Amino acid sequence: MTGQLLAAAGDMSTGESTVFVVLGIAAVVGAVGMVLARNAVHSALFLVLTMLSLGVFYFVQQAPFLGVVQIIVYTGAIMILFLFVLMLIGRDSVDSMVETLPGQRTAAVVLGLAFAGLVGATVYRGVRDITPRGIPDVNNSVPVIAAALFHDYVFAFELTSALLITAAVGAMVLAHVERPAGTRQTQRDLARARFRGGRPQPLPGPGVFATSNSIGTPALLPDGTVARESISRLVEPNLAVVAARAELTSGGAGHDTGERSGVGDES
Repeated sequence: MTGQLLAAAGDMSTGESTVFVVLGIAAVVGAVGMVLARNAVHSALFLVLTMLSLGVFYFVQQAPFLGVVQIIVYTGAIMILFLFVLMLIGRDSVDSMVETLPGQRTAAVVLGLAFAGLVGATVYRGVRDITPRGIPDVNNSVPVIAAALFHDYVFAFELTSALLITAAVGAMVLAHVERPAGTRQTQRDLARARFRGGRPQPLPGPGVFATSNSIGTPALLPDGTVARESISRLVEPNLAVVAARAELTSGGAGHDTGERSGVGDES
């Protein structure tokens, strides 16, 4: 069976070989770059490159429906997910204004257009003289699937579309934060404000696991006093623990130690 399929497929033309080599290298480079890239934007762009390469592979193999699904569903879904991530972490256009390499955007646009033109011309020259072999009804898969979606299951299709749109709009509304113009602080501004203040070092941590497992328990300074800055402003401090430690540091420590020693002697 395998031999018959290979015999029916015929020899691969020069255009097909070129397309396979170019897109194969692009897909592998995109996959490796996605894993190794430290920047989230670069990682997503590498992933888009891999998905687009796989989509063109489907078109070359006379499977237009799979190619369209690969590009629209996977590439589109990944980009929407990446958009949500950017909105959640608070990244905006200000971060992309600094260019580490002058002219890199112009060079990237020119090289991208040249690569797209090269791949498009190669694909066109490689597949224009190819006669599909196999089941004659394969090319009719797109109209059949379209008729099933928009005729037999049109209500379910529209309901699913409305649900996805509602989820996308809801996520954008919940994650979007309005910032007045000129109020965004960079890391350099935060560092300068920190060293200009009265405390450049980090705040002390809470006294968790020292006497309690609550983050509302304050830490103690070397002199035994309570470090008020060790409790977050969003957490209500454990006032009982604060009062007890204040009493210990004000002179009640010796009395408490005597009581404990007396109890030990009686036992």
